[in-house]
Formats: sequence, structure tokens, C-alpha cells
Amino acid sequence: MITQKMKYALKALLVLGDEARQEQPSALTIEEIARRSGTPKRFLEHILLEVRNAGVIASTRGRSGGYSLIKRPSEVSISELLRLIDGPIAPLPCLSRRAYQRCEDCTDEASCRIRKVFAEVFWSYLLIIESLTLEDMLRSVKVAEQVIGA
Repeated sequence: MITQKMKYALKALLVLGDEARQEQPSALTIEEIARRSGTPKRFLEHILLEVRNAGVIASTRGRSGGYSLIKRPSEVSISELLRLIDGPIAPLPCLSRRAYQRCEDCTDEASCRIRKVFAEVFWSYLLIIESLTLEDMLRSVKVAEQVIGA
């Protein structure tokens, strides 16, 4: 399950992705991002700082300043964002590639039935989530809007 913080990050990036697709894209203030995404401004400041430090967005100071997407939406990996915002995504610490830890109560990883079952589930999840980008999300939102008629 993703956290509320991750949902806010995704909503903000979808707004910035939509803006980047405009003929004359401009930097958006945090107030504008909050308004368009329906996200509380006080949470966005910290989240956007993390995303900026990861090199996904840029911030510009001044009267015409704000935030803008600096990577193409197709280069923004949702799994990397998940790890950045929420931390490891593996259901068990012994399945994590980047934050591996042996389970405290485990006597033999090779024969652990819990690990084996969750490894299969996690592998299927990884195949999907590792391929998902911001571009995919922007595209699926547009398709849903067309279907619904919004």
C-alpha cells in the first residue's frame, strides 16, 4: 500500500506533467500545484523538495518562479519515486534488493515458505511497477477522462 505522502507526490507530478505538455509550459507555484492537485500545501513543500533533490523537478525563484518537470515523463520511474518517498517496497526485508535484511526470526531463508510465497507475489508486482512511468500515468488519466467524458 502506498502512503498518503506518495499519493500527494504523484498528484503533484501529474499536475507538473500536464503542464509540461502544454505549448507554452510554465513553472507552477506551490499554491497552484496544491490547488490543481487537491493536495495540502504544507505537505507539498517537503515532498517537492525531496523530488527536486532527486533530479526529477526543478525550482525557480522569483516572480515567475515555481516548480517544473525537468525529466521527460517517460523517464520518471514510479518505482524509483516509491522508493524515494516511501522507502523499500518489498513486503519482507529479506526480499529487498536495496535494503536487504535477514528476518530476525528466520533460521533458514532457503526453506522459508513465507519468503517463497511472498517472493512470487513480489516478483509479479515488480514486473509491473518497475515498468511504470509518469508518462503511463498521464496517458491512463487522459484515457479515463475520455471514457468517463470528464
